Amino acid sequence: MDRRHFLTAAAVSPLQPQPVPGARPQLCIFSKHMAQFDWKELGKRSKDMGFDGVDLTVRPKGHVLPERVAEDLPKAVEAIKAAGVDVSMITSDLRSAQDPAARPTFEAMRKLGITLYKPGYWRYTRERTVFQTLVEVRRDFRGLLELGRRYGVTMGLHNHSGGYVGTAVWEYRDLLQDVDPRWAGYYFDPGHATIEGGLHVWRISLELALPRLKMVALKDAHWEKQNGRWRPKWVPLGDGMVDWPEVFRNFARVRFSGPITLHVEYNPKDELEAIAQDLAFMKKHTAAAYGA
Repeated sequence: MDRRHFLTAAAVSPLQPQPVPGARPQLCIFSKHMAQFDWKELGKRSKDMGFDGVDLTVRPKGHVLPERVAEDLPKAVEAIKAAGVDVSMITSDLRSAQDPAARPTFEAMRKLGITLYKPGYWRYTRERTVFQTLVEVRRDFRGLLELGRRYGVTMGLHNHSGGYVGTAVWEYRDLLQDVDPRWAGYYFDPGHATIEGGLHVWRISLELALPRLKMVALKDAHWEKQNGRWRPKWVPLGDGMVDWPEVFRNFARVRFSGPITLHVEYNPKDELEAIAQDLAFMKKHTAAAYGA
């Protein structure tokens, strides 16, 4: 290997996904969609439906309130695990290391062995330019990243369509490019990526995310004209624009084995029945891509 090829390999190798023989993802439910259940019932319902884990909301109006995370997260995790499912990750509203809930959340996660979390969202506003916003986000991101590293927890950045930082996945790539991949990566959402880049950009976004893929959020949508304006309409998995066979083939290609979380954003008449049907869809495509 000549010097040029050696340096290129050294530059990219820490970020390359490493195949894990027999690895399969954990199929999880976003606890937001079971908000009516307490911790024990959340665990029981998740287990009975066939999920492997729970993406637990630790945020205002969530299953665990941020101001009570030290007391309640251990109780919630104990109750959910007693039913036979894992708490595979948590979804928080943390956007800064200065948030009073940041340290207690990370400390509780470390004690419980939970290593993955989604932070809150940074938004673009009319009061600041894009460049001013990105400077502020980088500062807050770095502080939160460093605090999480001290507690051994890993951040997954969620690409959300609309006026959010990370709508374009390469915005996150800029944040992540010189960061140790052990402590930050992507919580990739094929649905939001397709909304923002339906023809081909979603494929580029997925390719950018794969080497640092930590978690996945599943939802589906298509464009619909409402009152003369085109808007995304969220629908059951398989009824929208997302190319699910291609998405799952790529997950299997890198032997992704982290949480894949179901989100049900389309207001079904019977949410539990909708969850069951979407879970069947997830299992079908997981089996097709990874093998039975």
